Amino acid sequence: MAKKSKKTFKIIVGVIIFFTLPSLLLFGFVYFKYNETLPVGIQGEQADILAKNMLDALNFEVYNNTNYIEWTFKNRHHYKWQKNKNICSVYWKDYKVILTLNNLSQSKAYIHSFKTEGKKAAELIDTAIKYFNNDSFWLVAPYKIFDDGVQRALVKDENGNDALLITYTQGGSTPGDSYLWLLDKNNKPKSFKMWVSILPIGGLEATWNNWTTTESGAVLPTFHKMLFLGIEMNHIHTSK
Repeated sequence: MAKKSKKTFKIIVGVIIFFTLPSLLLFGFVYFKYNETLPVGIQGEQADILAKNMLDALNFEVYNNTNYIEWTFKNRHHYKWQKNKNICSVYWKDYKVILTLNNLSQSKAYIHSFKTEGKKAAELIDTAIKYFNNDSFWLVAPYKIFDDGVQRALVKDENGNDALLITYTQGGSTPGDSYLWLLDKNNKPKSFKMWVSILPIGGLEATWNNWTTTESGAVLPTFHKMLFLGIEMNHIHTSK
């Protein structure tokens, strides 16, 4: 009986090693290849000028006058955002949540089109706001660089070019996260590097170079690449 238990234990350990060792090796490779220390930037007028140049390159005024944005994130979550009213309907699986972003207590949750209340509604609303904070960031992050609680700093990238370090000190689901925007020669974002609480590696880079001009004229991204992962936004529609 003891021999059988010992054999079973060895099999279990072997299976665990078989599945975890490649993941650990991959993590180690990515960590030592890509991990970077958060750079130190200089806050002030020059950083704000670069930030404004970045917004000009994206025609911020047109985005600001866009009142409605609809999109799907990674074919999983769908959004109908009345930006001028700060209300967003979030759809996933059999759920729908109407988020009243100025006052979340007024938000409503539905399952199979039937309104739900109590604990389940609170859980769905909490999930929806987390989805919205994450998924909308991947769509409109460049336009948030002058939001309340955002710090801007000027950094020189590895090629000696000006880059914009953004730190969110409040708001969203993960305050304290930092992003280093890398710009092309026209000051349009081409990628950013991330120092965020949900990632154990600092400085991972995601592309911001798959842009589309939408019906309202707002310029929005359709795809991001990070390492071997892709983040797709589709079914994008906008109106003024």
